[in-house]
Amino acid sequence: MEKQKIALVIGGSRGIGRATVLRLARSGFDICLTYHSNHDAAKEVCQEVRKIGRVCEAIAFDVANQEETERALKERTEAQAPDVVVYNSGITRDNVLVFMTSEEWHDVISTNLNGFYNVMHVVMFPMLREKQGRIVVVSSTSGEIGQAGQVNYSASKAGLIGAAKALAREVGKKNIFVNVVAPGVIETDMTQDLPKEQLLPLIPIHRFGTPEDVAAVIDFLCSEKNMYIHGQVIGINGGLAI
Repeated sequence: MEKQKIALVIGGSRGIGRATVLRLARSGFDICLTYHSNHDAAKEVCQEVRKIGRVCEAIAFDVANQEETERALKERTEAQAPDVVVYNSGITRDNVLVFMTSEEWHDVISTNLNGFYNVMHVVMFPMLREKQGRIVVVSSTSGEIGQAGQVNYSASKAGLIGAAKALAREVGKKNIFVNVVAPGVIETDMTQDLPKEQLLPLIPIHRFGTPEDVAAVIDFLCSEKNMYIHGQVIGINGGLAI
């Protein structure tokens, strides 16, 4: 009997993560989603996954904390390596650099970039043991071209691109595909306070993205059998960055 596929979605309770969880569930994956503190949102997503007919487990921990991350994931992933890992954890603490506090810098780097290390350091050995898997890292257009007022966020998301490209060189020979998606302005809680009337004219297709737009690309990278995309950054931005 064929083993049921498992997708581990880091930051899977809201926005892009939620849409990704539901899309992967429809593609036949059982889901293990992680979140920080919004228990109600995580519970709701799991209920929706179960309605699709798939298994869903939600785990609360802080990816910025290495001990918490290892405690939450090590036993689970050693028992069964995830077939897919989507790293979607991210926060913003926007400010211009001259006024940016040390906390605003370190909080963003700790969650967005250090969290990637904390998660991948736990899951890589089980995935390497299985000699197969897909890893998708959610970066941002800000990590590709920079964004004023987001020096910390842009640095963290650019760092994810570099980390994913290097990891792709390390694990490709083990049949583990690593790619990055870089969303632009997506309609989520994180972007609700952006000056959208100023941003919309910069987008050639003249609309903002949806979480489902991003989830569709992630799902393709995770589930398409004919795969030769590796170590790449796929922009999902409506042409904001060309």
